[in-house]
Order: sequence, then C-alpha cells, then structure tokens
Amino acid sequence: MVQKNKVLGTLGLAMKSGNVVSGEFKTEQAVRSGTAKLVIVAEDASGNTKKKFSNSCSYYHVPIAVFEKKEVLGNAIGKRYRASLAVLDQGFASSIRKNLNLEEM
Repeated sequence: MVQKNKVLGTLGLAMKSGNVVSGEFKTEQAVRSGTAKLVIVAEDASGNTKKKFSNSCSYYHVPIAVFEKKEVLGNAIGKRYRASLAVLDQGFASSIRKNLNLEEM
C-alpha cells in the first residue's frame, strides 16, 4: 500500500534540507547532471511532460514515479503547483521509494 502521508512528509523534509529541486527545467538539469536520485511527476502533468521525463530518466538511469496531483506535490514542498520535482539525496529518495512501493535499483 502506498503511504501517501509518509511520502509527502518526506518530500517536505527533503525540501527543507535543500534536497529537492522542482519545476521542469531544474528537474531536467538534475537528471542530466546526475544529481537526481528520484524524479516524481504529477499524475495530472501533461502527457508530453510525463514522456519527456520517462525518456530522460530511462536514459540516465534515474528512478521515476508518477504520484499525486500537481497541487498536492506543490503543497508538500511549500510551493503552489509542481508537475515535476527531483529528490537529490539518496536517503530521502530511498525512503520515498519504499513508501511508494518501488523496488530499489
């Protein structure tokens, strides 16, 4: 079972500690530079956005999850709407993946 509150709480902590970047451009940069440990794309993001991150995460071997709505993701990190974000810390990324029931790579 996906533990939504734990995922959102962990995202908030990661944001406070400076381990989250959000928005399409910064998320893409983090994937390309190798600093992204996990990418989360909102369920209601455009098909184009989902495809773009799916392709780049696959190419750079970064785990990706489609989770929640843009508004919920934004609220979790103290922003308005966020279609995509990248977790930069392996510990936070592992915790979120565990709570999303994604296998470790």
